[in-house]
Amino acid sequence: MEFKELDPILHAPLRLAVISLLLSVKEAEFTFIKEKTNSTAGNLSVQISKLKEAGYIEVTKQFKDNYPLTICKITPKGVDAFENYVKALQSYMHPNS
Repeated sequence: MEFKELDPILHAPLRLAVISLLLSVKEAEFTFIKEKTNSTAGNLSVQISKLKEAGYIEVTKQFKDNYPLTICKITPKGVDAFENYVKALQSYMHPNS
């Protein structure tokens, strides 16, 4: 029986929630992600930066009606990382298969 290593980037609950959310909507505004994940702006900002550094999401900053707007979008690398993470988790759930 072999346990696969869990991706430390995705193993953090908030980062996993952000990736899961972006998988379902493809892209989302920072405020939408903040509301859906029930996190603080500061914590979410740090976690989004880590996901961006890993290449799992793209972050675009723009302005809408003179207000800053941050849009996050999952990358193909992020999709792959999530799929691999789920497969790794399954190896823990079914260790003898």
